[in-house]
Amino acid sequence: MTTLTIPKDPQERFNLFFKTATQTKKIWLLIDEHGSVMLNTDDEDCVPVWPSDEHALQWATGEWEGFTAEPISLAKWKSRWTGGLEEDELSLVVFPDQDGEGIVLYPEEFEFELIKQENKAQR
Repeated sequence: MTTLTIPKDPQERFNLFFKTATQTKKIWLLIDEHGSVMLNTDDEDCVPVWPSDEHALQWATGEWEGFTAEPISLAKWKSRWTGGLEEDELSLVVFPDQDGEGIVLYPEEFEFELIKQENKAQR
């Protein structure tokens, strides 16, 4: 597997994630039969999201070996995932680096960013 270039700056990854997600109309998760990969911060349980299957699969090693990259359409995300994550009191970590560092958003903030980027792309 080739190593993808991943920006070191969390804000650059954040911007790249939303730009790519709105172009491809997909958000990528790593899942297995029990559900999605989860990361934990001091206060939050977070679902990591990636801009492509290649980026997600770079995480499918070690404790997450055997997980597969799963695309979620933006329409399905907005109709099901935002509310579901809010109910489960989960946050999102946007395009984390290999150390798990990334910008953490609440589901409604994440959806707001998606809509903002979609509106920007339509101009």
